[in-house]
Amino acid sequence: MRIGLVLEEFDPSSGGLAQWTWQFCSHLLRRGHEVHVVARRFAPFADAADIVRHPVEPSAKRLRFAQAAEATLRTLPLDVIHDMGAGWHCDVFQPHGGSWASVTGRKLLLHDPWVRPLKRWVDRLLPRHREFQQLLRRQYSTRGQVFVAISQTVADDFRRLHGVPDEAIRLIYNGVDTDRFSPAHRATHRGATRSRLGLDDRTVVALAVAHNFRLKGIPALLGAVRHLVQQRLPSHLVVVGGKHLAGWQRKAGFLGIQHAVTFVGSVDDTVPYYSAADLFVHPTFYDPCSLVLLEAAASGLPIITTRCANGAAELLTDGADALLVSRPGDAQELAGKMQMLLDDRRRLELGSAARSLAIQHTFHRNVEEMLSLYRERTERRRRAA
Repeated sequence: MRIGLVLEEFDPSSGGLAQWTWQFCSHLLRRGHEVHVVARRFAPFADAADIVRHPVEPSAKRLRFAQAAEATLRTLPLDVIHDMGAGWHCDVFQPHGGSWASVTGRKLLLHDPWVRPLKRWVDRLLPRHREFQQLLRRQYSTRGQVFVAISQTVADDFRRLHGVPDEAIRLIYNGVDTDRFSPAHRATHRGATRSRLGLDDRTVVALAVAHNFRLKGIPALLGAVRHLVQQRLPSHLVVVGGKHLAGWQRKAGFLGIQHAVTFVGSVDDTVPYYSAADLFVHPTFYDPCSLVLLEAAASGLPIITTRCANGAAELLTDGADALLVSRPGDAQELAGKMQMLLDDRRRLELGSAARSLAIQHTFHRNVEEMLSLYRERTERRRRAA
């Protein structure tokens, strides 16, 4: 099958969307498919991948990128076109970041209640907002494409915010590589990683992996750590990812917890950090279906995340394979959940259950579901010809 994939950046270091697409490409190539990628930027090592690259002008704005992508795709003899949320010319539309309209609404929750109406009004005046609105109108106009929702939350947003009919929506949850992310790697990485971080084996290590710290709830997480420190509990927070770490380190110092938090920054491989951790905390304000949560589950870590703001939480059962918080910005509630996981037996029970859950949602299964959808679309096109 000749498959076209569209996204802005084909570089796994740029975030979850690109990481998923890179891994997806690898699976497609191993199955013998011909893969074309349209993107504005490719990872330096993308030349080694056996894909057909179609670069778009790097400086192109979103609308121009979508237009340029369409022009390129119309010249290619493809069987199916799969857009990751960047353009509109496709058979399969899968916005990995969820509905942009829903994301902007969730981001308002980061501000004080009295600020939100003003922020909403100001945002509407911005050229970027108007550009997004034009893009959304083109993306969600029904032209026979299918809309892939990576959680029920996203499917509901498709219906409620964009009027997508039920028959045009397919629910396909993200999957995880359960060999790469596995408790089996602890023997290799745990001791060395903890030693590098200056942590002994008695300390209970909570891990967070995020890029957008505010959206993923890192301020509340720092507040939760402060509660634990004040109670003299043996815990340490390790935060992987993010930028402008000096400001966050100053914030930790202001809270008096600089000795209990380590900001690692971006890394090429998160496996050693999952192996070194004892629990995973992801108090996000919005995630359509968090990949890092599935990675943590596959690594056998007990999980704390938000109940209604993370699509991946739909797969979890509170108290059985995770602990769910109702308010992502509530540091005290979060601290209470973290304190529950200072118990060795509770961590072992929830971590084992999380691993079992991840095995039901492998990346292999994710790929098979996508390929089944591709075959459905190509068959529909063949019958229409």
